Amino acid sequence: MRDKTNVLLWVLQTLLAVFFALASGLPKLILPADQLPMPIPLAQSFVWFIGVCEVLGALGLVLPGILRIRPGITALAAACLAALTICAAVYQLVGGRPGSAAFAIAVGAFCAVVAHSRRRSAPRGAARPAGVLGAV
Repeated sequence: MRDKTNVLLWVLQTLLAVFFALASGLPKLILPADQLPMPIPLAQSFVWFIGVCEVLGALGLVLPGILRIRPGITALAAACLAALTICAAVYQLVGGRPGSAAFAIAVGAFCAVVAHSRRRSAPRGAARPAGVLGAV
């Protein structure tokens, strides 16, 4: 059962990473705000900031597990992406786009599932550096 859950989490993490990196984050970094598929009437620098957060979050969903370095970062990245999607949902509701808000909430729920599941499965103390403080 644990192996099936791990495989399902990896599939979900990969799909979320592809979505946040390629479909959501990268367009915000390479296209002007007025040329995005769904124009965002925000300052260009803020749109870039959101895009950077999405791309870094996408990397945080998969790289720690692939590299086997600091696996707790995956749960943190998923939690941050969940928070980001809540903000996106509120923004969409204020903008009169309830369908887009529902999609953002669904993506955020998937991120929350990953955050919760990976937080529970991350080894305790694995992220602690070796040295004087690590021995305490």
